Amino acid sequence: MRLSQSRDNDEPEINLISLIDVIFCIIIFLVVTTTFDVRTALRLQLPSAEGATVEASDQPMTVVVDAEGRIYLGTQELPRDDRAAMIAALSRVEGDKAERRVVLRADARARTQAVVTAMDALGQAGYRRISIATSPEPEK
Repeated sequence: MRLSQSRDNDEPEINLISLIDVIFCIIIFLVVTTTFDVRTALRLQLPSAEGATVEASDQPMTVVVDAEGRIYLGTQELPRDDRAAMIAALSRVEGDKAERRVVLRADARARTQAVVTAMDALGQAGYRRISIATSPEPEK
C-alpha cells in the first residue's frame, strides 16, 4: 500500500497577472504625478542680477530667446527674420496687451540684438509690462 503521493509533476509557477497589475498601477501613478514644464524644454543660462523677486497672481506670457537667437512664444518659434510676422504672431495673443505681463527669458549667451528685437516686437505689438527674467547671483 502506497501512503505518500509523488509530487514530481508539480512545477513552481509565477502568476504574471498580479505582476502586470502592479506595473500598470506604477505607470499610471507616474503619468499622473509627472509635471510637464515648458521651461525645461529649452536649456537657458539666465543672466544673474541682484534684486528682489517679483511675485504676481496672474500668469505672465513668456517669450524665450535661446543662445542661438531664436525667439519662442511659449513653445512656438517666431520668425526672427520677418519682424512683421513676429509682431503679427504676438498680436494674435488674446487679452489686454497693455496690462498683460510679459516675461522675457533670454539666455545670457544670446546676442543682444536678438533680445532687443524681441523687446521691440513686443512693444510694437502693444505690450507695455515687459520684465526680463534673471537668476540670483551665486554666493561668493
